[in-house]
Amino acid sequence: MDSLDIVVPVYNEGENIVRMLDALRGSVKRPFRVLICYDRDDDDTLPVIRGYADAGFEIVPVKNRRRGVHGAVVTGFQASTAPAVLVMPADDTYNAGILDQMVDRLEQGYDLIAPSRFMKGGRMVGCPWLKAVLVRASAFVLYHLARLPTHDSTNGFRLFSRRVLELIPIESSEGFTYSIELLVKCHRLGWKIGEVPSQWYERKKGASRFKVLKWSPAYLRWVAYAFATTYLFRGPETVDLAAPGTRPLAS
Repeated sequence: MDSLDIVVPVYNEGENIVRMLDALRGSVKRPFRVLICYDRDDDDTLPVIRGYADAGFEIVPVKNRRRGVHGAVVTGFQASTAPAVLVMPADDTYNAGILDQMVDRLEQGYDLIAPSRFMKGGRMVGCPWLKAVLVRASAFVLYHLARLPTHDSTNGFRLFSRRVLELIPIESSEGFTYSIELLVKCHRLGWKIGEVPSQWYERKKGASRFKVLKWSPAYLRWVAYAFATTYLFRGPETVDLAAPGTRPLAS
């Protein structure tokens, strides 16, 4: 069995996907698969990956069971079998070199590894100003006030253990909110969370699927959850993985 499954949600990423696959092939040493999660059969990513010869690793097209990036990622989780499962953007050609290090950390007993743009060694370059302000502000608040153990709480680029995906229910239904949800639920359970510095550059080809204003209410739900964990949670016997508003936090 491959030790790593890489879930890549795509929407017409034909111009980007080869560079990303080339980066993985040149940098990742451990056995891995790439799960290409798509909405439509006419997605221009599909003929490109079919023509990607001699990859040295398995590329698996996975048809999304429900349209949209959230559905693509969750469908990828359901199709994954490896002990370590990573979600990675299709235009990311610059972080492949840290994947082995991330899986090494997972194998040392961590359940979630959060690549961070905002810790020493990390970078975020070319981000639109509104998105940059919101992302940096939320990361600051969640690290310093809600005390989450990562400097970059909203990053969708993240590595999860098999235990996380099998035992923690995903309640989110929009965008990349699954990522902060799984992070704050791991924190409430007391499971080990690690971070490594990562890079992020505004994409040059294709449209971004990150919808800041539309997804903000869904993110705020998990921000409230993080604060409830830090300031109301009293011990393992009171663990409640329900989202705020679903049922009261146990006391």
